[in-house]
Amino acid sequence: MKKMLSLAALVMALVMAGCSPFALVNSETYNNADLADYHTFRIVTPDEGRLPPGMAMVTYYNIAAAIREQMLERGFTEDPSSPMLINIGITIHREIQTEPALPPGYAPYAGPYYNGYYPFFIYPRNVYWSSYYANARVITGIYKEGVLTMDIVNIDRKLPLYSASVATIINNGQAQFRNLKGIAEAVQTLFSEFPVKPLVPRRLT
Repeated sequence: MKKMLSLAALVMALVMAGCSPFALVNSETYNNADLADYHTFRIVTPDEGRLPPGMAMVTYYNIAAAIREQMLERGFTEDPSSPMLINIGITIHREIQTEPALPPGYAPYAGPYYNGYYPFFIYPRNVYWSSYYANARVITGIYKEGVLTMDIVNIDRKLPLYSASVATIINNGQAQFRNLKGIAEAVQTLFSEFPVKPLVPRRLT
């Protein structure tokens, strides 16, 4: 009986996963970072760079709120002076050339790349990113419009700590960002393999 229940639970989980419009594209820790050693965080703000083309402030606030909720659940405290910066990037394909990960003259890195376009990060990624941190497990071309990428960086040391991406926060065929509920679900998937787990596990609904 227990085996039958376990099998049924597994089938249900697979069905639910198959129906989800969101998929974790990558989850990578850099420099042997132990994120549990950090106790505070801050989320990039538009005045530290600029919003990706097509992103309204309300979408930024919704993404930031969803990320904030995930971090707070894991025991982190938000602090504007924290060395741990969470940077946000979106892969866009609207005939707008986004900023390359590296300064001109450097070879392109292997990470998030879509059809000739890199993710557009609010805080310039080339300040802390180099080819050394390329995620070799990410296949060029897997990224599509609307992929949300989150970098976590020790900004004081310009040291990448963690990066993850989720597809996709743009509604298929509509070229519009998802609503608050959709963004929250996407960010939950984004954190699904985060090294620091929530202090209290989420209840199944």
